[in-house]
Amino acid sequence: MTDFRALIGALVDAGIDFILVGGTAAIAHGSARSTYDIDIVYARNPENLSRVVAALTPHAPYPRGAPPGLPFHWDASTLKAGLNFTLTTKLGDLDLLGEVTGGGRFEDLVPHSLDITIAGRTCRCLDLPKLIEIKRAAGRPKDFEAIAELEVLLEERNRLEGSS
Repeated sequence: MTDFRALIGALVDAGIDFILVGGTAAIAHGSARSTYDIDIVYARNPENLSRVVAALTPHAPYPRGAPPGLPFHWDASTLKAGLNFTLTTKLGDLDLLGEVTGGGRFEDLVPHSLDITIAGRTCRCLDLPKLIEIKRAAGRPKDFEAIAELEVLLEERNRLEGSS
């Protein structure tokens, strides 16, 4: 079970440059769907890679679904050599995404993000139109199910903003 408050807190407190995407972002926008992990797109500059490694090391990150005992060395070199990591930690599951289909990298997504407070911490979250766009681009059945709800949330938000 993912401890969303603790995991988001660890990321924010470490000063990591990231944007919430995926199910956690959908929930932040009002989705009633549940999610079991946190998906983030993270900046890949050397300083941020070091912050990611330092923040997660105490929580024993390990590739999710990998057999126990697989040689895995968690450091900035590993993070730099890869791009997207699906990890399990003592705090729960985390998808570290260097880029996402339909959205690109952290720098590409910053203009499509907004600051939100989630789990008592302020962090960036992908805006609703871009979230719908990347879910559509991913093309997974579970994303298509979520898109319908997100589009209704967007329509309702636009209707409320238009009436004020």
